[in-house]
Amino acid sequence: MKIYTILFFAFIGSTILLATPSCKKNKDCTETNISVAGGNDSHNFGMNCMNCHKSGGEGKGCFTVAGSVSNSSLTSPLAAGTVKLYTAANGGGTLKYSIQIDSKGNFHSTESIDYTGLYAAITSANGTTNYMSSQLSSGSCNSCHGASTSKLFGN
Repeated sequence: MKIYTILFFAFIGSTILLATPSCKKNKDCTETNISVAGGNDSHNFGMNCMNCHKSGGEGKGCFTVAGSVSNSSLTSPLAAGTVKLYTAANGGGTLKYSIQIDSKGNFHSTESIDYTGLYAAITSANGTTNYMSSQLSSGSCNSCHGASTSKLFGN
């Protein structure tokens, strides 16, 4: 009886291992992944990018800042533009970081970015800029925008 029980559990154990999906976890955050103008490798527009692009997550690289930008009517992604991070509101102070929006309306960076005390601005391809009036509290832009506050948009 003992041999049959051991074989049964060995079979069950191997079945569970075979059925467990494998995924590449990004545990050490060493992979570079930065959005570029015209790029189309991003996905999941409007979702919180940092749910996956974090230490131990399934996404390629650990994002320090990421989000999605819609057009002004909020009907489709803004396919070109730049997210800029300034030291003062309304584009004042010093421009510290500039992240390009890709063709799918997403922006992201794995570069070391300290967003503390910074203010965001979205500049569309036509040169129009929209400013965020409050300081950033997170680099995970879609954790608020599109969830508890209005979506990010460009003109």
